[in-house]
Amino acid sequence: MIIRVLGCSGAIAAGCRTTSFLLDGTVLIDAGTGVGDLTLDELSRIDHVLISHSHLDHVLSIGLLADSVLRIRGAQARGPIIVDALPETLAALRQHIFNGVIWPDFTRLPSAEAPVLEFKPLAVGDILTLDGHRIEVLSAAHTVPAVGFAVDGGDAGWWVYTGDTGPNPALWERLASMRVAHLVIETAFSDEEQQLARVSRHLCPTSLRQELGYLNGSAQVHITHIKPGELEAVMTEIGQFDTLHRINALQAGQEMQMSSTAISTNAD
Repeated sequence: MIIRVLGCSGAIAAGCRTTSFLLDGTVLIDAGTGVGDLTLDELSRIDHVLISHSHLDHVLSIGLLADSVLRIRGAQARGPIIVDALPETLAALRQHIFNGVIWPDFTRLPSAEAPVLEFKPLAVGDILTLDGHRIEVLSAAHTVPAVGFAVDGGDAGWWVYTGDTGPNPALWERLASMRVAHLVIETAFSDEEQQLARVSRHLCPTSLRQELGYLNGSAQVHITHIKPGELEAVMTEIGQFDTLHRINALQAGQEMQMSSTAISTNAD
């Protein structure tokens, strides 16, 4: 199982791409600006898009992906790309993006009978089987309805992505019964902006330290969603933690490989 980091920034700037992960080439987990680095052939292989929540930095590339692969999907008769998200997230996409004003409704193009996109609702606690992968939908605590995702790596443990979230006791209650190998967790702001982190329901290093105290064992912790310009401040503050967890800042282009015999992390 290979998870490729397409984007992991909290906003855009040179070299900064917003959140998206590619699981074994066919499943996108969030669809931020990092999707734009895929070739047309790579885009055409995507079968599912899992969306954590409706904010623009996580959904921006869904419509552009649909437009890019429209003719290829039709030619190959592969069926629609399935967009899996909370009902509230799907409703927001329909109302605010795929409304014929901001973007065409690709759930009805090229025809209502054979669209390039199909929306499918999910709920916290659902177990999805997508292209041979077992994926559990986790709770998240954000300003809009949101979820995270856990991918079962078998004997290698779980790859867990929290999505955008503030402090979230329900998450740690569920993770207590999982052997977490990789935890991708957001820390959007430095402690200097603790108040902003609190009201926007994001984490800062102080709240991250508290949250990681609930995580059993020793995991590889990858910090994501740091705002451009905040990387040094955030990671300096995190570097002061006294913890058994191995913590690093996630990078676009990084790959996480998990197998029953080995777990490794590679960066370009």
